[in-house]
Amino acid sequence: MTVDALSRPLELVLTSWQPGDAPLAPALLNGLSPRRVLADKAYDSNAIRALVADLGAESVIPCNPTRRRRIVYEAEAYKMRNTVERCFNKIKHFRRIAMRLDPAPPTSSASCRS
Repeated sequence: MTVDALSRPLELVLTSWQPGDAPLAPALLNGLSPRRVLADKAYDSNAIRALVADLGAESVIPCNPTRRRRIVYEAEAYKMRNTVERCFNKIKHFRRIAMRLDPAPPTSSASCRS
């Protein structure tokens, strides 16, 4: 999912099974013109960094622990990556409305006795 700085969804790609997040990065970034791309360690690859650079944006992606040569990123800017998590939280919050998961209304406690 891609979101803007206000946690509003811009692009959502659903996949079958679990192919991983990184292969979907080109599809998610297609048509966007960001100033920065904030992503987690799963997106740490030279191909994704090159794609972000081609967009004219700064990549704020921490290095995967398996990377031999560390790449410096702006740690203060990375703190804003939680905007994606906040967007997912909003979606989960409204899940009850979208899926009609409200509990059934309580039944009347009055009973008729004869």
